[in-house]
Amino acid sequence: MKQMKTWVAVAVGAVALAMGQSPSGRLEFVGAASAQEGVRPEVGKHLRDAANFIKGGKYKEALAKVRDAENVGGRNATENYNIEAMRVAAASGAGDADSMVRGYDAMKASGKLAQAEQLRMMESIAGTYLRSKDNAKALSWAQRYFKEGGSSPAMKQVLQNAQFLSGDMTATIKDTLEEISADEKAGRAPSKDKLNLLLFAAQKKGDAAAEALATEKLLNFYPDPKLWAQILGSLPQKKGFASDRYQLDLFRLRLATGNMRTADDYMEMAQLAAQAGVPEEGKLVVDKGLAAGLLGQGNEGARHKRLADLMVKKIAEAKAGEAANLKAADEARDGNAYVQLGLAAAFRGDSKGGVVLIEKGIAKEGLKRPEDAKLYLGLAHFLGGDLSKAQAAWKSVRGSDGSADLARLWIIQSRTGKR
Repeated sequence: MKQMKTWVAVAVGAVALAMGQSPSGRLEFVGAASAQEGVRPEVGKHLRDAANFIKGGKYKEALAKVRDAENVGGRNATENYNIEAMRVAAASGAGDADSMVRGYDAMKASGKLAQAEQLRMMESIAGTYLRSKDNAKALSWAQRYFKEGGSSPAMKQVLQNAQFLSGDMTATIKDTLEEISADEKAGRAPSKDKLNLLLFAAQKKGDAAAEALATEKLLNFYPDPKLWAQILGSLPQKKGFASDRYQLDLFRLRLATGNMRTADDYMEMAQLAAQAGVPEEGKLVVDKGLAAGLLGQGNEGARHKRLADLMVKKIAEAKAGEAANLKAADEARDGNAYVQLGLAAAFRGDSKGGVVLIEKGIAKEGLKRPEDAKLYLGLAHFLGGDLSKAQAAWKSVRGSDGSADLARLWIIQSRTGKR
């Protein structure tokens, strides 16, 4: 819209100069003696009508008046130039990029179109093609704009959008990464649109590194529960992600980011925690559900109470069997039991003891899933408030089945300092 208004002003101004202007400010036609230098009345009346139609938002009618002016015989160079200027203004409003190109080419060929005006016109043409979903032409004109010296940030966005919509994910990722880097070096936060473009392009191409970078920066610069919900919701669909195994871990992040929406969310998470041998966490989840007013209410209130009682019972059983469980872990050939007992201790409030147990499990040979153990070591540190050690543990996670994705998200979440 801004470019269209600019070209209305250019076209109308050019016609005004060519037609002459009275001291009172009223436009008047120049005399026949100077017709070779100006716009004759028979041409000017059509251009004046076209300008009025443009101001009234009637762009197709304006284009018709441009054609009327074009049909006048014996036109001079000034008249032709002003006809093309008015064509561009009308076509811009009508979304007729092809007609804009026709006008642009004629104006440029006249030698009268300044370089700055050429760049503004190319910007308008590219944007019009993009809006009309002619992505290939939008991309071509955007590339031409930069080749001829343009530097508009808005035009860079047009270029990147055209690349994306044309299917050129490699170029989209490359250019968007360069823009993000430039923003950060200048001390600016990259725009949310720019980061989303990188994320979508990376997902479409299957570029895991670019996707991870876009996710991290979106959550760093624009964190909110809805964005977390979007990221966490898409994670189980990621290729290679062990969604069944990491159900509880996804719930943990949902809880930490304010994305537990229903009573069933709390119920399911509590049950999963108990099944994983961490009833202490299950009890915490139930307590938070009660505090949020989602559990303990309505017809399901009694069922919620039974779940809370079950968590208390399982915690008591775990405490009674603590010594036997630790002995069994000591005697086991692998460290898996240590990891489970350590995480339970951390959720019980004994973060230091939990860290010691998980580290014992990692040090012992035969761990079934060593990357998961490092993920939970970070969680134990986090629960104890030691953010630096938590982040160090998470940064060491290298699993390709989802553990590294979860660890990366915990690093981002931990920067808020919330537990």
